[in-house]
This record gives sequence, C-alpha cells and structure tokens, in this order.
Amino acid sequence: RYWKNIPRWEDVPCSVFNTYEWQKKNSIVTKVQLKNFFEETLPDTLEPSKNPRFAHIRTREQFVEDALNGLGMAPMSVRITPHLLALVDWKRALDDPIRTQFVPLQSGFIGDHPKLTLDSLHESEDSQVQGLVHRYSDKALFLATSICPVYCRFCTRSYSVGAPTDTVTKVPNKPIRKRWEAMFNYIESTPAIQDIVVSGGDTYYLEPEQIQEIECRLLGIENVRRIRFASKGLAVLPSRTLDATDSWTKTFIELTKKGRKLGKQVCLHTHFNHPTEITWVTKKAAQYLFQEGVIVRNQTVLLKGVNDNVETMAKLIRLLADMNIQPASLLPSYYVYQCDLVRGIEDLRTPLSVILDLEEQLRGTIAGFMMPSFVVDLPGGGGKRLAATGSYDPKTGVSTFTAPGLPGEKGKRVYEYYDPKP
Repeated sequence: RYWKNIPRWEDVPCSVFNTYEWQKKNSIVTKVQLKNFFEETLPDTLEPSKNPRFAHIRTREQFVEDALNGLGMAPMSVRITPHLLALVDWKRALDDPIRTQFVPLQSGFIGDHPKLTLDSLHESEDSQVQGLVHRYSDKALFLATSICPVYCRFCTRSYSVGAPTDTVTKVPNKPIRKRWEAMFNYIESTPAIQDIVVSGGDTYYLEPEQIQEIECRLLGIENVRRIRFASKGLAVLPSRTLDATDSWTKTFIELTKKGRKLGKQVCLHTHFNHPTEITWVTKKAAQYLFQEGVIVRNQTVLLKGVNDNVETMAKLIRLLADMNIQPASLLPSYYVYQCDLVRGIEDLRTPLSVILDLEEQLRGTIAGFMMPSFVVDLPGGGGKRLAATGSYDPKTGVSTFTAPGLPGEKGKRVYEYYDPKP
C-alpha cells in the first residue's frame, strides 16, 4: 500500500483505493482541496531544495503559500489523482519529480520566452474542422475531449484542456456527437487520411460507450488503417485498467481485436516521464494489456528537474521495456519530446543541448530496438523532427529545422526552436 504514508488514506484497503470511481471521487480538483491536502500531509519542515529559487521555502506554511500563488499564475487548472499524490515524497516535495510536473510553485516561475504563443504548435490553424488537426497528408489528430484525469503543467494544449484559469480562457473541444460527426465526415471525404490519433484531453476520461462509438465509426471508414488512442491513464490511474467494475479497458481490448479482424491496427499511446510513476499496480496493468495483445507505446517529455539526466532516462526506458510497453519491432519509448514552448513553464524547459547529449550518451548502452527517437515538435506547425537533424547554435540558443514534407509554404519555411531564457 504505497498510499499508507498519506494520512487521509492510510487505512484505505487495496480493494477500494484501486477502483476508478474512488480515484475519481477523491482526486484533487480545487485550490481549497489542495490546500487542505498539503496541510494534512506535508511535514512541518521540508528537506532543502537543490534549486536556489526554492532556498527560502523550508516550512509547510511557506510551501503552501508558494504553491497556491503558483496555481494562480499557471495556465492549467489543478486535477491530480490519489495514485499520483501517494507517489510524491512530500518530505522532499520541493524537488520531487511528480510534484514538479503537476503542482507549480510561484518561486519557480520564469517569464515566458518572447517567441512563445499559447497555441505554439498551431494546431487550431491546421484544423479544417474544429478539433481535427490535419497537418500531414496521411494523418489526422482527433481531439475528442478537453478533460483529463490529471492536468500536466506543461500541456501543449493549455489553450483548450481543462477549466479556465486566472491566466487563460479556454476554447474547449467538448465530447459531443455533433462535433464528432463533422470530424468523421471530413475523414471520410479525405481518402489520403489513413492514420488517426484520438486524443484530447485524454481518451481515458471518455465513457466506454464513447470510445466504442468513436472507434467503431473510424474502423468503418475504408481509408482509415491505423488508430492510436492517446491516454496518460496507465501512468496516472493504472487501477482503472484492472478494475472489474469498470468497462473502459474491456471495451478497448475488444475494439483492438475487432481492428485486427479487419486488418487494422488499434493501439494505446501512454505517457510516463519518470521511473517513480511506475508501481506494482502499473506493472500489473501493463501485463494485463500485454496478455490481451494490446500494443502500448510511451511518449516522454524532457523536463528540467524531472528526467534531464542519463541515469533517470535510461532507467525509465528499461522499465518501460520490462513492462512490454512496445509494439513488436518498433521503439518502446517511441518519442522523447523536447518540451514545447508552453506558457508558464519556462522553468521546465531545457536547452536543446540537453536532449542532444542524452541521445549521444544513451545510444549504445541500450538495445537499439529499445531506444526512443529524440524529437522536437516544431513551433509554428512544422511537425516532429529528430532533434539531431537541426542546426543548433548554443550561444544564441536558437535551433533551425526544415520540413520539406509538409504541403505548400509550410514545407518551404524554416522553423525555429528557442532554448529557455537563461
């Protein structure tokens, strides 16, 4: 019971803690709830931080004040599952990698880069229909919802995902049939589209009937050959995969089998960033999916103070491979992303030199089929490019890339990625 160190949950049995409804009901979704949790859970005195920006934060009261002020400045609203909260080392909360991803501290904030925009990847610009991003000729991104089981600080869709905040008014993609139907019609009328990524938000937060509706509709479109469901669920709420009282996973497994009968691939893309996110529940859930033949790939975001060193990244890659989070002959970690230019997270971004060094240090120490691709998703809608293929000037902090495979003027442009402000 890795949650036994949380006072309010120390006596909760496995049979309760590991149910989807209990996790959802007990998630932290407001500042008041978070404040109360902190006051119950944090020790009187915290371990000092390695980050000089946090040197003045030593007591519970100082941490609570800084965190609540940080949420007031953040582009993402708060939503954290008990599963994740139980994995944080609250004595070392200042430097904990899970806290860093989900709870901002005011003292950590650095002013946004001047080149940053709210929708830095230009997804809205590349949407012919609201919520359907069509950038590559044969692939489309189907944004089914704007809700997630947790809200990451670094979400690239902070323009859309989650509740409005003090700093961002959201333009949500609501999970409604009328909007979905317009997206289906566009896909049907565009035969070049063969590959669909269903994302959001998080498909884990759709009802089983909704994922069945989306997937059956997509499988019925002749030109669609591959469907990828994007969900952080396995990382942040793995017990839902094992919950016999909840039918999300059983529904998804049946749909993957239906896809195979049609000669079409249906798989799950998940999102782990740090080894401490992996528990015995996670391993059991991953094993269940593996036994049922579900292809699972992981996508990691490179984050300062979380996974920006060789030891952490290597351990994460190996743990993922041990859980069979890999398609048959493809890459288990699939991508490690350079962190996008997102509002309010300059403290989490690393210079491009870090991702280049990580790849150089890791290649040759890990079996080739286990090595992820280290990529930059280019600002301005240039798409994904291997980080090492750009032209990088560490003095100016500017790297340039081209994307000749994109149509029209987009394929002729030079795209720039900017290191965080020093």
